[in-house]
Amino acid sequence: MNSSSDDPHHNERLLGEALHPYRNQIVLATKFGLRFDTSKPVPYPLIPDSRPETIRRSVEGSLRRLKTDHIDLYYQHRSDPDVPVEDVAGTIADLIREGKVLHWGLSEASEETIRRAHIVCPLTAIENRYSMMARWHKSLFPVLEELGIGFVAFSPLANGFLTDTVAKGTKFDAATDYRASMPQFRDYDANAELLALIRRFAEEKDATPAQVSLAWMLRKRPYIVPIPGTRKESRLHENAAASDVTLTDTEFAEIDKALSSIPMSDVYGGSRMTK
Repeated sequence: MNSSSDDPHHNERLLGEALHPYRNQIVLATKFGLRFDTSKPVPYPLIPDSRPETIRRSVEGSLRRLKTDHIDLYYQHRSDPDVPVEDVAGTIADLIREGKVLHWGLSEASEETIRRAHIVCPLTAIENRYSMMARWHKSLFPVLEELGIGFVAFSPLANGFLTDTVAKGTKFDAATDYRASMPQFRDYDANAELLALIRRFAEEKDATPAQVSLAWMLRKRPYIVPIPGTRKESRLHENAAASDVTLTDTEFAEIDKALSSIPMSDVYGGSRMTK
């Protein structure tokens, strides 16, 4: 099998093989509408393409690679400035009628885009960046509650910074590692108070910093689903155990108040878009 850098669909092929025997026991989500400009250095610029014909081509490819006849949750990876979201929603509505997609969502979407899309084809989930360090999408919570849409939080650990496992001064290969360009790793000292806060609660709760960060998010709203990434089985178990870490009302309020007042560095906001 090609490496993921050679094959942009590596993960779908891998999951298709691994999960095929368990297909009726899982919820399968994937995305459409984006490719990477690999001619540029990392982080690779994003090239959106959500034309109806591209969506149809993408869904057929994903179904084939995932070895399934339907996708449970299909996200638009990023908004396409050249394609009205109503056209995207209409195409997805057709795919839902055909049984190829069951539910759909948007990633990194604004309130206006959410409302426009939802009118044409009701949304199930919004997947946006959200963490203790990236809280700018909390303004969406009222509209999600109004429309009954879930919030899937990606990068809930600020690209690993909130795990408190990366030592100050760690060097990353700028040619291959996105963290080399991320401000939270470059300006480590600016986050000293944040890390101290997380460490204190981790010690009090007999938990890890990552678990405290995820427990705070799970306590924030009942419809938030964090999706921390990991390459190690031990981290997978650690992250799952965050659901066992309970924050009292007082503890949660203390963390929330601190996050609004303590200094922090900027945090990585995502790859730039290009055409």
